[in-house]
Amino acid sequence: MNFTLYIILGAVAGIFSGMFGIGGGTILIPALVYLCGLTQHQAQGTTLAIMVPPIGLLAVMRYYYSGNVKLGMAAFICVGFLFGGLIGANFVQNFSDPLLKKLFGVFLLAVSVKMIFTK
Repeated sequence: MNFTLYIILGAVAGIFSGMFGIGGGTILIPALVYLCGLTQHQAQGTTLAIMVPPIGLLAVMRYYYSGNVKLGMAAFICVGFLFGGLIGANFVQNFSDPLLKKLFGVFLLAVSVKMIFTK
């Protein structure tokens, strides 16, 4: 297991979560698929495990029973996410609303183009 990578992924997701209110679906799922080699199901299940209390407990259980949750990976990403969220939330407070909307849109567009055009 690459603990450092998982903590960094969690921190990046936390920063973007703090800045834009996003993280799991837009940061972690693509990162787990493209950087960590997980299947889409494993990435979704692992991301849900990160957000278990209390958001996705029942969904995580379903993914877990199907063998699609990487608990060790989820624990380390969660550590990074915790601190990254605080960093991102602090960083973005001085951004204007129009700038934040534009940055969020560009980010989502970049992720969608990557997912559409990559095998």
